[in-house]
Amino acid sequence: MMELIGWMESTFGAHIDWKQVILIGLSPIFALSFLLEWQYMRRRKSGDYMKRQFAWMDTFTNLSLGGAYQVFELIVHVLFVGTAIFWFWDQRFFTIPINLWTILPIFIAVEFCYYWFHRTSHRVRWFWTAHVVHHTGEQMNMSTAFRQSMLYPITGWWLFFMPLVLLGVHPGVVFILYAVDLGYQFFIHTESVGKLHPWLEYIFDTPSNHRAHHGRNPQYIDKNYGGVIIVFDRWFGTYEEEQEQVDYGIATRQIKSHNPIKLNFQEFVDMWKDVLRPGPLGQRLKHLWAPPEYVRPTIEAEEVELPNKST
Repeated sequence: MMELIGWMESTFGAHIDWKQVILIGLSPIFALSFLLEWQYMRRRKSGDYMKRQFAWMDTFTNLSLGGAYQVFELIVHVLFVGTAIFWFWDQRFFTIPINLWTILPIFIAVEFCYYWFHRTSHRVRWFWTAHVVHHTGEQMNMSTAFRQSMLYPITGWWLFFMPLVLLGVHPGVVFILYAVDLGYQFFIHTESVGKLHPWLEYIFDTPSNHRAHHGRNPQYIDKNYGGVIIVFDRWFGTYEEEQEQVDYGIATRQIKSHNPIKLNFQEFVDMWKDVLRPGPLGQRLKHLWAPPEYVRPTIEAEEVELPNKST
Protein backbone atom coordinates (compact mmCIF):
# COMPACT_ATOMS: atom_id res chain seq x y z
CA MET A 1 0.00 0.00 0.00
CA MET A 2 2.75 2.44 0.92
CA GLU A 3 4.47 1.82 -2.44
CA LEU A 4 1.26 2.83 -4.27
CA ILE A 5 0.83 5.89 -2.04
CA GLY A 6 4.44 6.90 -2.60
CA TRP A 7 4.13 6.56 -6.39
CA MET A 8 0.86 8.53 -6.46
CA GLU A 9 2.28 11.30 -4.29
CA SER A 10 5.45 11.58 -6.35
CA THR A 11 3.34 11.78 -9.51
CA PHE A 12 0.40 13.94 -8.43
CA GLY A 13 1.67 15.68 -5.29
CA ALA A 14 1.50 14.83 -1.60
CA HIS A 15 -1.94 16.26 -0.82
CA ILE A 16 -4.12 13.69 -2.56
CA ASP A 17 -7.70 13.35 -1.34
CA TRP A 18 -7.50 9.57 -1.06
CA LYS A 19 -11.03 9.22 0.24
CA GLN A 20 -12.54 10.84 -2.82
CA VAL A 21 -10.13 9.12 -5.23
CA ILE A 22 -11.35 5.74 -3.96
CA LEU A 23 -15.03 6.71 -3.81
CA ILE A 24 -15.01 8.22 -7.31
CA GLY A 25 -13.27 5.09 -8.57
CA LEU A 26 -16.01 2.96 -6.99
CA SER A 27 -18.82 5.08 -8.47
CA PRO A 28 -19.47 2.79 -11.47
CA ILE A 29 -19.84 -0.17 -9.08
CA PHE A 30 -22.21 1.89 -6.93
CA ALA A 31 -24.31 2.84 -9.96
CA LEU A 32 -24.49 -0.75 -11.21
CA SER A 33 -25.42 -2.01 -7.75
CA PHE A 34 -28.25 0.50 -7.52
CA LEU A 35 -29.62 -0.62 -10.91
CA LEU A 36 -29.46 -4.27 -9.81
CA GLU A 37 -31.23 -3.36 -6.55
CA TRP A 38 -33.93 -1.52 -8.51
CA GLN A 39 -34.44 -4.50 -10.83
CA TYR A 40 -34.54 -6.97 -7.93
CA MET A 41 -37.09 -4.92 -5.98
CA ARG A 42 -39.21 -4.23 -9.08
CA ARG A 43 -39.79 -7.96 -9.45
CA ARG A 44 -40.74 -8.45 -5.81
CA LYS A 45 -42.63 -5.33 -4.80
CA SER A 46 -45.78 -3.57 -5.88
CA GLY A 47 -45.90 -0.61 -8.21
CA ASP A 48 -46.92 1.66 -5.34
CA TYR A 49 -43.87 0.57 -3.34
CA MET A 50 -41.55 1.26 -6.28
CA LYS A 51 -43.07 4.68 -6.90
CA ARG A 52 -42.56 5.59 -3.25
CA GLN A 53 -39.17 4.03 -2.45
CA PHE A 54 -37.56 4.57 -5.87
CA ALA A 55 -39.09 7.91 -6.83
CA TRP A 56 -37.01 9.33 -9.66
CA MET A 57 -37.00 12.85 -8.25
CA ASP A 58 -35.57 11.53 -4.98
CA THR A 59 -32.96 9.52 -6.85
CA PHE A 60 -31.96 12.54 -8.94
CA THR A 61 -31.68 14.62 -5.75
CA ASN A 62 -29.48 11.97 -4.14
CA LEU A 63 -27.16 11.90 -7.16
CA SER A 64 -27.01 15.71 -7.30
CA LEU A 65 -26.10 15.92 -3.63
CA GLY A 66 -23.46 13.21 -4.01
CA GLY A 67 -21.85 14.89 -7.00
CA ALA A 68 -21.78 18.32 -5.36
CA TYR A 69 -20.29 16.80 -2.21
CA GLN A 70 -17.46 15.09 -4.10
CA VAL A 71 -16.54 18.12 -6.20
CA PHE A 72 -16.67 20.59 -3.31
CA GLU A 73 -14.70 18.33 -0.98
CA LEU A 74 -11.97 17.92 -3.59
CA ILE A 75 -11.74 21.71 -3.96
CA VAL A 76 -11.54 22.34 -0.21
CA HIS A 77 -8.99 19.55 0.16
CA VAL A 78 -6.72 21.23 -2.39
CA LEU A 79 -7.18 24.68 -0.84
CA PHE A 80 -6.86 23.85 2.85
CA VAL A 81 -7.62 20.40 4.26
CA GLY A 82 -4.72 18.58 2.59
CA THR A 83 -2.21 21.06 3.99
CA ALA A 84 -3.80 20.88 7.46
CA ILE A 85 -3.70 17.08 7.49
CA PHE A 86 -0.03 17.02 6.58
CA TRP A 87 0.72 19.55 9.31
CA PHE A 88 -0.55 16.93 11.78
CA TRP A 89 1.55 14.30 10.01
CA ASP A 90 4.65 16.44 10.49
CA GLN A 91 3.92 16.52 14.25
CA ARG A 92 3.50 12.72 14.57
CA PHE A 93 4.85 10.91 17.63
CA PHE A 94 5.83 7.70 15.80
CA THR A 95 5.83 6.23 12.32
CA ILE A 96 3.71 3.07 12.29
CA PRO A 97 4.68 0.53 9.62
CA ILE A 98 1.97 -0.77 7.30
CA ASN A 99 1.97 -4.55 6.95
CA LEU A 100 -0.22 -7.61 7.46
CA TRP A 101 0.14 -7.29 11.23
CA THR A 102 -0.89 -3.64 11.50
CA ILE A 103 -3.49 -3.12 8.76
CA LEU A 104 -6.43 -4.73 10.63
CA PRO A 105 -5.79 -2.89 13.94
CA ILE A 106 -5.49 0.35 11.97
CA PHE A 107 -8.79 -0.33 10.22
CA ILE A 108 -10.51 -0.96 13.57
CA ALA A 109 -8.98 2.30 14.85
CA VAL A 110 -10.37 4.11 11.77
CA GLU A 111 -13.77 2.58 12.54
CA PHE A 112 -13.47 3.77 16.16
CA CYS A 113 -12.75 7.32 14.97
CA TYR A 114 -15.68 7.08 12.57
CA TYR A 115 -18.01 5.97 15.37
CA TRP A 116 -17.22 9.10 17.39
CA PHE A 117 -17.39 11.36 14.34
CA HIS A 118 -20.79 9.91 13.46
CA ARG A 119 -22.08 10.08 17.02
CA THR A 120 -20.89 13.68 17.39
CA SER A 121 -22.54 14.53 14.07
CA HIS A 122 -25.88 13.62 15.65
CA ARG A 123 -25.35 15.21 19.07
CA VAL A 124 -23.51 18.47 18.27
CA ARG A 125 -25.42 20.88 16.08
CA TRP A 126 -22.32 22.31 14.36
CA PHE A 127 -21.59 18.89 12.89
CA TRP A 128 -25.28 18.04 12.48
CA THR A 129 -25.63 20.93 10.00
CA ALA A 130 -23.64 18.80 7.55
CA HIS A 131 -24.82 15.32 8.49
CA VAL A 132 -28.50 16.28 8.50
CA VAL A 133 -28.47 16.18 4.69
CA HIS A 134 -27.92 12.42 4.74
CA HIS A 135 -30.99 11.95 6.93
CA THR A 136 -33.38 14.13 4.94
CA GLY A 137 -34.26 11.24 2.67
CA GLU A 138 -37.61 9.61 3.48
CA GLN A 139 -36.92 6.54 1.35
CA MET A 140 -34.27 3.84 1.64
CA ASN A 141 -32.35 2.48 -1.31
CA MET A 142 -28.70 2.45 -2.30
CA SER A 143 -28.89 5.87 -3.91
CA THR A 144 -29.62 7.26 -0.43
CA ALA A 145 -25.93 6.69 0.35
CA PHE A 146 -25.10 9.44 -2.19
CA ARG A 147 -27.11 11.92 -0.12
CA GLN A 148 -24.16 13.84 1.35
CA SER A 149 -23.39 17.44 2.29
CA MET A 150 -21.02 19.99 0.79
CA LEU A 151 -20.43 21.30 4.31
CA TYR A 152 -18.52 18.27 5.62
CA PRO A 153 -15.03 19.68 4.94
CA ILE A 154 -16.09 23.04 6.40
CA THR A 155 -17.46 21.61 9.65
CA GLY A 156 -14.31 19.50 10.04
CA TRP A 157 -15.07 15.78 9.71
CA TRP A 158 -11.36 15.11 9.08
CA LEU A 159 -10.35 16.32 12.55
CA PHE A 160 -11.75 13.12 14.10
CA PHE A 161 -9.09 11.08 12.28
CA MET A 162 -6.12 13.26 13.19
CA PRO A 163 -5.32 11.27 16.39
CA LEU A 164 -4.35 8.37 14.12
CA VAL A 165 -2.17 10.64 12.00
CA LEU A 166 -0.50 12.04 15.14
CA LEU A 167 0.16 8.49 16.32
CA GLY A 168 2.01 7.85 13.08
CA VAL A 169 -0.41 6.32 10.57
CA HIS A 170 0.20 7.89 7.17
CA PRO A 171 -2.77 10.06 6.06
CA GLY A 172 -3.03 8.12 2.81
CA VAL A 173 -3.51 4.88 4.74
CA VAL A 174 -6.06 6.46 7.10
CA PHE A 175 -8.22 7.83 4.32
CA ILE A 176 -7.93 4.83 2.00
CA LEU A 177 -9.24 2.69 4.85
CA TYR A 178 -11.91 5.28 5.61
CA ALA A 179 -12.96 5.14 1.95
CA VAL A 180 -13.26 1.35 2.28
CA ASP A 181 -15.44 1.94 5.36
CA LEU A 182 -17.69 4.35 3.44
CA GLY A 183 -17.75 2.11 0.38
CA TYR A 184 -19.07 -0.75 2.49
CA GLN A 185 -21.79 1.50 3.87
CA PHE A 186 -23.16 2.17 0.38
CA PHE A 187 -24.41 -1.42 0.19
CA ILE A 188 -26.27 -1.37 3.51
CA HIS A 189 -28.60 1.44 2.43
CA THR A 190 -31.23 -0.98 1.18
CA GLU A 191 -34.48 -2.78 1.95
CA SER A 192 -33.60 -5.61 -0.43
CA VAL A 193 -31.76 -7.55 2.31
CA GLY A 194 -33.53 -8.68 5.48
CA LYS A 195 -31.91 -9.68 8.74
CA LEU A 196 -28.79 -11.82 8.44
CA HIS A 197 -27.44 -14.53 10.73
CA PRO A 198 -27.52 -13.36 14.39
CA TRP A 199 -23.73 -13.44 14.65
CA LEU A 200 -23.42 -11.17 11.61
CA GLU A 201 -26.04 -8.83 13.04
CA TYR A 202 -24.12 -8.81 16.33
CA ILE A 203 -20.77 -7.82 14.82
CA PHE A 204 -21.45 -5.90 11.62
CA ASP A 205 -23.45 -2.87 10.58
CA THR A 206 -25.90 -4.76 8.38
CA PRO A 207 -28.74 -3.38 6.23
CA SER A 208 -31.10 -4.11 9.14
CA ASN A 209 -28.95 -2.26 11.67
CA HIS A 210 -28.49 0.68 9.33
CA ARG A 211 -32.17 0.95 8.47
CA ALA A 212 -32.81 1.46 12.18
CA HIS A 213 -30.17 4.21 12.22
CA HIS A 214 -32.14 6.11 9.57
CA GLY A 215 -35.43 5.82 11.44
CA ARG A 216 -37.25 8.68 13.11
CA ASN A 217 -39.24 6.24 15.27
CA PRO A 218 -38.46 7.26 18.87
CA GLN A 219 -36.53 4.07 19.67
CA TYR A 220 -34.29 4.44 16.59
CA ILE A 221 -33.24 8.08 16.98
CA ASP A 222 -29.47 8.49 17.53
CA LYS A 223 -28.72 4.77 17.40
CA ASN A 224 -26.35 2.47 15.46
CA TYR A 225 -23.51 4.82 14.56
CA GLY A 226 -21.09 2.12 13.38
CA GLY A 227 -19.76 2.03 9.83
CA VAL A 228 -18.61 -1.52 9.14
CA ILE A 229 -18.95 -2.97 12.63
CA ILE A 230 -21.65 -2.38 15.23
CA VAL A 231 -19.60 -3.50 18.25
CA PHE A 232 -18.83 0.00 19.51
CA ASP A 233 -22.56 0.77 19.62
CA ARG A 234 -23.07 -2.26 21.83
CA TRP A 235 -20.18 -1.22 24.09
CA PHE A 236 -21.25 2.42 24.41
CA GLY A 237 -25.02 1.91 24.71
CA THR A 238 -26.14 3.24 21.33
CA TYR A 239 -27.35 0.00 19.75
CA GLU A 240 -30.97 -0.63 18.77
CA GLU A 241 -32.24 -3.67 16.89
CA GLU A 242 -34.60 -3.17 13.96
CA GLN A 243 -37.98 -4.47 15.03
CA GLU A 244 -40.78 -2.00 14.26
CA GLN A 245 -41.18 -0.88 10.63
CA VAL A 246 -38.74 1.98 10.06
CA ASP A 247 -40.09 5.45 9.30
CA TYR A 248 -37.24 7.23 7.51
CA GLY A 249 -36.36 10.89 7.89
CA ILE A 250 -35.76 13.50 10.58
CA ALA A 251 -37.80 13.47 13.78
CA THR A 252 -37.97 17.27 13.96
CA ARG A 253 -37.74 19.91 11.25
CA GLN A 254 -37.95 17.51 8.30
CA ILE A 255 -36.73 19.40 5.22
CA LYS A 256 -39.29 18.85 2.47
CA SER A 257 -37.39 19.79 -0.66
CA HIS A 258 -35.55 18.45 -3.70
CA ASN A 259 -33.46 21.62 -4.01
CA PRO A 260 -29.80 20.67 -3.38
CA ILE A 261 -28.94 24.21 -2.23
CA LYS A 262 -31.73 24.24 0.35
CA LEU A 263 -30.89 20.75 1.54
CA ASN A 264 -27.20 21.62 1.91
CA PHE A 265 -27.58 24.92 3.72
CA GLN A 266 -30.97 25.22 5.47
CA GLU A 267 -29.90 23.75 8.82
CA PHE A 268 -26.59 25.65 8.73
CA VAL A 269 -28.42 28.94 8.15
CA ASP A 270 -31.03 28.10 10.82
CA MET A 271 -28.25 27.42 13.34
CA TRP A 272 -26.70 30.85 12.76
CA LYS A 273 -30.14 32.50 12.96
CA ASP A 274 -30.52 30.93 16.41
CA VAL A 275 -27.05 32.14 17.42
CA LEU A 276 -27.80 35.70 16.28
CA ARG A 277 -31.16 35.97 18.03
CA PRO A 278 -30.99 38.39 20.99
CA GLY A 279 -30.18 36.94 24.37
CA PRO A 280 -27.32 36.11 26.75
CA LEU A 281 -24.15 35.35 24.82
CA GLY A 282 -23.63 31.98 26.50
CA GLN A 283 -27.08 30.77 25.53
CA ARG A 284 -26.63 32.06 21.98
CA LEU A 285 -23.29 30.30 21.48
CA LYS A 286 -24.66 27.09 22.95
CA HIS A 287 -26.56 26.58 19.68
CA LEU A 288 -23.18 25.69 18.13
CA TRP A 289 -22.37 22.75 20.40
CA ALA A 290 -25.68 21.73 21.97
CA PRO A 291 -27.73 18.87 20.47
CA PRO A 292 -29.88 19.76 17.44
CA GLU A 293 -33.07 19.70 19.53
CA TYR A 294 -31.73 22.29 22.00
CA VAL A 295 -34.20 25.12 22.61
CA ARG A 296 -32.99 28.23 24.38
CA PRO A 297 -34.79 28.74 27.73
CA THR A 298 -37.13 31.70 27.90
CA ILE A 299 -38.10 33.97 30.78
CA GLU A 300 -41.67 32.73 30.52
CA ALA A 301 -40.58 29.09 30.86
CA GLU A 302 -38.40 29.89 33.86
CA GLU A 303 -41.28 31.71 35.57
CA VAL A 304 -43.55 28.68 35.05
CA GLU A 305 -40.96 26.32 36.52
CA LEU A 306 -40.22 28.36 39.65
CA PRO A 307 -43.26 27.23 41.71
CA ASN A 308 -42.45 23.57 40.98
CA LYS A 309 -38.89 23.97 42.27
CA SER A 310 -40.12 25.26 45.64
CA THR A 311 -42.46 22.33 46.29
